[in-house]
Parts: sequence; C-alpha cells; structure tokens
Amino acid sequence: MKRVKLKVMGISYSQTQSGAYALILIEENGERRIPIIIGGFEAQAIVIKLENLDPPRPLTHDLFKKFADEFNISVIEVMIYKLEEGVFFSKLVCNNGEKEYSIDSRTSDAVAIALRFGCPIFITEEILKKAGITVNPSDSEISSVNEVENFFEPEKTKYDTFSDEELYKMIDEAIKTEDYERAAKVRDEIEKRKKKKK
Repeated sequence: MKRVKLKVMGISYSQTQSGAYALILIEENGERRIPIIIGGFEAQAIVIKLENLDPPRPLTHDLFKKFADEFNISVIEVMIYKLEEGVFFSKLVCNNGEKEYSIDSRTSDAVAIALRFGCPIFITEEILKKAGITVNPSDSEISSVNEVENFFEPEKTKYDTFSDEELYKMIDEAIKTEDYERAAKVRDEIEKRKKKKK
C-alpha cells in the first residue's frame, strides 16, 4: 500500500451553507488536493493552531495533547486509510515508549491533533487518486483561503466595510470571548485583503 504525505493547506467557511467548513489537504510533493467538509468546532481547533492563536482556556484537542504528554504518549502519525460514501476514515498511530497503538478518529479531529503534536499526515495513494483534485501548477500562487473558497459559492462578507485595524481588534475580542468561529471569519477577510494587495 503506497502512502502519500499530506500537509494542511487551509480552511474556510461557507457563508451559504450554515456550519459547513472546508479543510484542504495537499500532497507534500505534488499538486493534488483533498477537500474535506468538517464541523465548526473542529474547524476552530485547526484554525487556532494554524494561526498560532492562544485561547484563554485549552480546547479539547489541547487537553488531549496535555493528557498524552503527562503519560508520555506521543502521536507518531495520522493515517487516512479509508473513504466510504464520501466519509474519510483516519487513525492516530500512538506510542508510549513500549508499544504502538492505532486509535480510530474522525479525520478532522486527527488533523487537529496532528498539528498539536507536529506529526505527519498520510493518505493512501488509492484514496488520493479517487478523491484528489489536481490544480494547474501555474495557479500555485493562489492563497489557501482563496483556494478553499472555490468549494463554496462566493459571497460578500459583513466584514468588508471595516478597516484592517478594526478587523485585528475584532480577532482579539473574538479570542478573548472564545468565539473562534467569528475569529476565523475575520481572519479570512484579512487574508483576502492581503491577496488583493499582492
């Protein structure tokens, strides 16, 4: 079974489909991408780590990491091993220094945990062939946020009229009140502006 290493490219939300988020994984040495629709809580957990945000209290995935650290358990890798009726199945490969364990996990949770442990994410070549989307290499400069938005219908956001300074203040406020969904939306607006300035 050939395995392909993936990395997290980006995550965004749908303004037309309430509660729908897209996580995009891309093969490390190639152009194929895997779009995975995930829930709001998992999207928040991934965005927080991607943006190096520091929540005032640990989220569930942070708690998992601290718990594992206390008992000297490390997550060696995440493996996406099955695709069935549009659902990706993953497992965490863990080690306690004496024995290796495989634990079933939702892919969104597995990615959030992989980011916290700094471990690699793999997928089988078979699944990548079946679900991967190939992007023209000449489009590789497209930002992750703009790329992810292609999976949803584009729509103006309610943050269009705010200044950059106001948006950064909004992110700080959203994090303090633990409103990570709002923080992600504001962050996406900032990223869109950065892309336009280039």
